[in-house]
Amino acid sequence: MVEPTSEHNRICGIVVDSASAVHRALGPGLAEAVYEQCLAHELASRQIRFVRQMSLPVTYRGMRIEAGLRLDFVVERLVVVELAAVEEMAPIHEARLLTYLKLSDHLLGLLINFNAPRIEEGVRRIVRG
Repeated sequence: MVEPTSEHNRICGIVVDSASAVHRALGPGLAEAVYEQCLAHELASRQIRFVRQMSLPVTYRGMRIEAGLRLDFVVERLVVVELAAVEEMAPIHEARLLTYLKLSDHLLGLLINFNAPRIEEGVRRIVRG
């Protein structure tokens, strides 16, 4: 299994710190789209490169399917970040991120639930096996 590099870890740290700043300012209870815009602003203010709402096609038996899948963020071309604003994370959230990592050929992802009382409780780090 390939392990995340120190650069992967550095980017994860910046993303989590940025999400924490947003969560401290806004608290839980808002729509996911609000947190997405604020996180984008926070990352940009730290001069971190990212793509928002990146289209993710599915390839099945050589056929490319535009299924409407979108990655919330791809940060520094290394880390996929998926956001949530739900009462409780369900196994499907982690499964979806793991599938996104596989389909996009990324190694590392973060699942961040802004509805957690403390952002640290709402962060899941997922490594593609």
